[in-house]
Amino acid sequence: MDSVHALKAPGTALILTGGGARAAYQVGVLLAVAKLSSNPRHNPFPILCGTSAGAINAASIACLADNFGKAVARIAEVWRNMRAHHIYRADALGIGLSGARWISLLMAGWMVRNPPRSLLDNSPLRELLSRHLDFKGIERSISRGALHAVSISASGYESGESISFFQAHPSAQPWRRVQRLGIRSPIGVDHLVASSAIPFIFPATRIHREYFGDGSMRQLAPISPAIHLGAERVLIVGASRKNEHQDRQLVDAHPSLAQIAGHALSSIFLDGLAVDIERMQRINQTLSAIPNEIREHSGIPLRPIKTLVIAPSERLDRIAADHASALPWPVRALLRGVGAMNHHGGALTSYLLFEKPYTRALIDLGYADTMARSVEVGDFLQL
Repeated sequence: MDSVHALKAPGTALILTGGGARAAYQVGVLLAVAKLSSNPRHNPFPILCGTSAGAINAASIACLADNFGKAVARIAEVWRNMRAHHIYRADALGIGLSGARWISLLMAGWMVRNPPRSLLDNSPLRELLSRHLDFKGIERSISRGALHAVSISASGYESGESISFFQAHPSAQPWRRVQRLGIRSPIGVDHLVASSAIPFIFPATRIHREYFGDGSMRQLAPISPAIHLGAERVLIVGASRKNEHQDRQLVDAHPSLAQIAGHALSSIFLDGLAVDIERMQRINQTLSAIPNEIREHSGIPLRPIKTLVIAPSERLDRIAADHASALPWPVRALLRGVGAMNHHGGALTSYLLFEKPYTRALIDLGYADTMARSVEVGDFLQL
């Protein structure tokens, strides 16, 4: 965990993690926060940090941070009516062309001059973001004092570094740590498309001199950008059930490609955040045992960070398996071929199921989970 000196911390940060279609859960949490607030226009999160699909939600709030309730309502409208073809080409021609390119690569790789860059074509996502987001609103919100900073994390394929691009108040300063750094940059569509480019599934995006992919890759400290930007309190919205685990069972069948892919994606999206939260909690416990005067006299640069984690009360892969039939038939055919159209392959499906029966179920779950802790959330955010 990192800490920085600041004359006046801007307050509370919101951290929205990755997870593809799982990010619909975050929208339910935000709807509940807006409902609990005594002033729905007021943005309770001066610092917004997003990664992968969470980057899209964070930027959506930042673009309209001077009217938090309106920003959340717009995000919810998009997610409640989400269709797979809004995010990637889900038609038979698009899926067929992608499959044909991969088959050609595997059968005659030396003859293929333009190898496929990804399994799916996410050009519809770029069109969706360009249509719905007014990025000029970020600077407007900062100048009006409704926003201190928004940070979008992406992973550089060449450098291997986790880069946090941030647009912020002039007092915010860049940072560098081992394999990660913060760079001041106006946020735009490229940052969001890059941050949400799930490896192998969606193509990398070039920003300046380097190609970037999903921000959850090699993100060793997901909470770090919020702390560098001056946060004293952090609300973290997770994408998996807290302390989620399964009993070990005897199995005979070899895991399907979908199970292996889902396992790999979960390690990218979920494990780093859980480890960082545990690390921060340990540091907080250590700092609480050291009197303030001793910390100041010794020049210890760390400060305790208050945290609140909201995570799904149900397993999202099982919800995804229940709604997998909502996918367009070409996508179902593709996923069925790798074993993703059942409960064992639900993890992979949960990241790609951009269809409203699933996203609405996740929004409702996020809303219910947050309202069930309404007193705790209200006290933490001082609503």
